[in-house]
Amino acid sequence: MNKSQEFDRTTSLVRRKVVQGIAAFGAMALAFGSMAGAAWAESLLDKIKNGEPIRIGYSNDAPWAFPGENNEPLGISNSVLLPVLKKMGATKIESVVTEWGSLIPGLQAGRFDLIADAMYILPARCRNVLFTDPIASVKQAMVVPKGNPKEVHSLEDLRDKGLTFVTGAGFDDVALAKKLGIPDAKIMQVAGYTEIAQAVKAGRADGGGGEYLGMKKAVGDEDRLELAKPYIQSGKPGYPAYAFPLNEQATVDAFNSAMKGYLRSDEMMAAVGKYGYDETILPDGTKTADLCME
Repeated sequence: MNKSQEFDRTTSLVRRKVVQGIAAFGAMALAFGSMAGAAWAESLLDKIKNGEPIRIGYSNDAPWAFPGENNEPLGISNSVLLPVLKKMGATKIESVVTEWGSLIPGLQAGRFDLIADAMYILPARCRNVLFTDPIASVKQAMVVPKGNPKEVHSLEDLRDKGLTFVTGAGFDDVALAKKLGIPDAKIMQVAGYTEIAQAVKAGRADGGGGEYLGMKKAVGDEDRLELAKPYIQSGKPGYPAYAFPLNEQATVDAFNSAMKGYLRSDEMMAAVGKYGYDETILPDGTKTADLCME
């Protein structure tokens, strides 16, 4: 190889390295730009500050959350949520009503900014959303046919007698029933409390489970159904809270701070009292962080 050929070869190698370096730098700059864009994406606090509409997602889950006329957000959780958001500066609220099982996927997909329904704090859910402080401490109930002919007073009774249990799709009762040994074939999942009561009334299930207020409202004045008394609860009470996206920790902190001055107040108790909420189901001091780690 003569000097001219060696020079051409060296020049070619240098050019190739330069081109590779430029390409690598460009890819790195693009990645950094994407990360910076994500980091600077508008937070929910920004939306509140800027006066933008805040979209709240909930299911038709009376008495906790349900739509009224013109999609007006009603129920216990909305009666607590809306005043707290107002304290934070929110002036425009938009309702997005969906199925219970679509709440977390809908939040993750950005269909709404937060889940307004009263969703129990559970470790599996904590991996997908950020929960606020609990807004209540509630027990479960069991709807059975009038007179409770099969003497059902617990999930264990349903299991031991080989009976069919019905509950809401996505309710924590599903996992609890499986944990207690009720086979999948004996667990019926429906849309919500009304459907739970209807399944028991129609004889398609022997007992239906859910939280106390929801089940009480679903039974109502129905003369063919009643709540099992006594009812022996399996597991601890449920602790409902609001759920936010995983990148909204600052918003959750601000929300909890604003909620402290409202929770337990006379104003709040008057607002939620018409839905059956009373001092017996106020939060008992259990922390969200502890519930997420159980």
